[in-house]
Amino acid sequence: MRTAEIKRTTAETDISLRLVLEGTGKGNCATGCGFLDHMLVLFARHGRFDLELTCTGDTYVDYHHTVEDVGICLGDAFRQALGDKRGVCRYGQSLLPMDETLILAAADLSGRGGYYGQVEIPTQKVGDFDTELFEEFWIAFARQAQLTLHLQKMAGANSHHIMEGAFKAAARCLRTAVAIDPEFAGEIPSTKGVL
Repeated sequence: MRTAEIKRTTAETDISLRLVLEGTGKGNCATGCGFLDHMLVLFARHGRFDLELTCTGDTYVDYHHTVEDVGICLGDAFRQALGDKRGVCRYGQSLLPMDETLILAAADLSGRGGYYGQVEIPTQKVGDFDTELFEEFWIAFARQAQLTLHLQKMAGANSHHIMEGAFKAAARCLRTAVAIDPEFAGEIPSTKGVL
């Protein structure tokens, strides 16, 4: 089983996280930000990852540090759990509908961290969550996980649906990318011999 445990403490956040890539989709997340918890539980469920996460952050300021640092820690966990990436499928993609929303997600476990998003969110807030933090989360995650992630909104009008669809689509494409390809289980999926 590919797992990782992360503990990260700064002046702004204190985070403990446990990730199991071959999980059953159980998400238990308590970040102090209800919307982020909702997105992370969906991410675990649709990726079939097990995710245990607690974060105490300076939410009296706003949710920025909490959201970004959770993205960093989740990215670290993916990178650690994947190890040398021997045998992984490497690439994943998902086209996910959610009511009026349609999201395209694609990932490459390339070793080069980058988030490339075209996800316009029509409102500045969903509840008390600043929607600009959606991008901050994925930038932090992709950098730390050292993977390439594309998210594109093909259609959508409801801000909640757009972000939820994106988390689900990302989870689905990552589920495929991290899966072990039985035909190449002992190989690094790159002509360089390293990812």
